[in-house]
Amino acid sequence: MSHEPAYLSAQHITKDFGSVRVLDDVSMDVNAGDVFSIIGPSGAGKSTFLRCMNLLETPTSGTLQIGDFTITIGPGHKHASKKELATLRRNVGMVFQSFNLFPHLTVMENICLAQRRVLGRGKEEARERALELLDRVGLKDKADAYPGRCSGGQQQRVAIARSLALDPQVMLFDEPTSALDPEVGAEILAVMRELANEGMTMMVVTHEMGFAREVGDQVFVMVDGRIVESGDPHQVMEAPNHERTRQFLSAVLGR
Repeated sequence: MSHEPAYLSAQHITKDFGSVRVLDDVSMDVNAGDVFSIIGPSGAGKSTFLRCMNLLETPTSGTLQIGDFTITIGPGHKHASKKELATLRRNVGMVFQSFNLFPHLTVMENICLAQRRVLGRGKEEARERALELLDRVGLKDKADAYPGRCSGGQQQRVAIARSLALDPQVMLFDEPTSALDPEVGAEILAVMRELANEGMTMMVVTHEMGFAREVGDQVFVMVDGRIVESGDPHQVMEAPNHERTRQFLSAVLGR
């Protein structure tokens, strides 16, 4: 798969829910082909940040840049137009904790629908691309099944295929294994690992420390809506500088 060099930049992203500041001046840059993991305690704002990256959640203020698309949000700036949102979401695929598949459509139809609506692909082309991607995630035999007949791990792999069908420049993963048992989660991580090896630019909110350490190019530690530490995963995990990072890692790694 050839990709334009994707480049993803978030600058000074803040998000308030009422009087509560959930994201406090968060900035990060992701180079093309990099895999970034965001780790940290629950309630730190990780998922909210990810949702801000494709404007499913509108930041209170900040600037987003993805490829050659830039938008600044905040007082005195206009809201994103429908067209801008469509461009952004086409270029930024997202995979959630819950699989969000349409239960009344087959696996194949789930993967074809967005291709036809968003990219205007014809029936045959969409079907061909869907089969190629189902093959890639090891589910070609499930093409005509309904999501309800698929296990959680299979549904999540279908959700990944559905996102990839739009040929995004960047993939966002929001704790894609947290609703699955560990063995099944491993299947999903294997698919993600393969994507990373193929050079897909990825931003992953995860509790899977092994994945963050082995697959990530960089890891960001988020606590209370701020990035407290970032850098090479091995360095951050083996020898964290920040006390909060140490507390968090000792809680999750049990050391």
